[in-house]
Amino acid sequence: MSAIPSPHAAAGYDNTISDRLAKKKLRNLGELAIEALLFCAALVSVVTTVGIVWVLISESVQFFAHVSLRDFLTDPMWTPLFEQAHYGILPLLSGTLTTSLVALAVAVPLGTVIAIYLSEFAKPAVREVVKPFLELLGGIPTIVYGYFALVVMTPLLQLILPSLPGFNMLSAGIVMGIAIIPYVSSLAEDAMRAVPMSMREGSFAMGGTRFQTAVRVVVPGALSGILSAYILGISRAVGETMIVAVAAGMQPNVTFNPMEPAQTISAYIVQVALGDLPHGSIGYQSIFAAGLSLMLMTLLFNILGHVLRRRYREAY
Repeated sequence: MSAIPSPHAAAGYDNTISDRLAKKKLRNLGELAIEALLFCAALVSVVTTVGIVWVLISESVQFFAHVSLRDFLTDPMWTPLFEQAHYGILPLLSGTLTTSLVALAVAVPLGTVIAIYLSEFAKPAVREVVKPFLELLGGIPTIVYGYFALVVMTPLLQLILPSLPGFNMLSAGIVMGIAIIPYVSSLAEDAMRAVPMSMREGSFAMGGTRFQTAVRVVVPGALSGILSAYILGISRAVGETMIVAVAAGMQPNVTFNPMEPAQTISAYIVQVALGDLPHGSIGYQSIFAAGLSLMLMTLLFNILGHVLRRRYREAY
């Protein structure tokens, strides 16, 4: 007696299952390949960061083998290119902090006000015009900002402050703050627009005005994102090079007076990197010690910003 074939087998059901399994397996292999590609892309940033840190630390170790850490942190003179060299980082730190504070004094309030206006008050047509201009402002090369500070901002400030020298940290910091405004305003606006509309509607239902809603509801609700924008602005200001190199002068002085010339850490690195110092000399290795100091300063600001973001995110 011959076996009666199954209806499913007769219809090619087994082959259908095999085809489906094969397609599913092929799809899984494709997903794994894409996942591996994305992982490699993410790994690039990690490897790059580790490589930068390794170079800075390895070269700085050789530098500190000739210069004591105490002299590096306490010596008020920075003259690594002179015959009687001094390697005190204080003049460069003071110049970096002073120009950054001036820049933040300009960028933080203006950027926050612009973000509030674009998020809560501007009409869509106005936002579509202003936002591209802000992005364009952030795309201007910093060397252009540097010469703008030197030939435009400094003469304008000298009309108010006749004793202001041609190279000073005030004009460099103000123009640097203008250059940072797009970063602060764009990120802060994105954080404000992410606040749920229900919070605004609740404020309006309680009788709040648009200004009260923006200041007392939206800004606190987006505070973690706004702080992230501020931290990015700080990091951008601390690492700025060409504006301060052109407009602030190249004189390392221990001063916090923005009306005086000074030199920042990044400007010194550019000065030495473009010079004729031989590779492996102490003067050449000093740029890695200065770069390590700049990296640690930026890391400190980022850690502080992370702590503040977590605190205010939990609070609100």
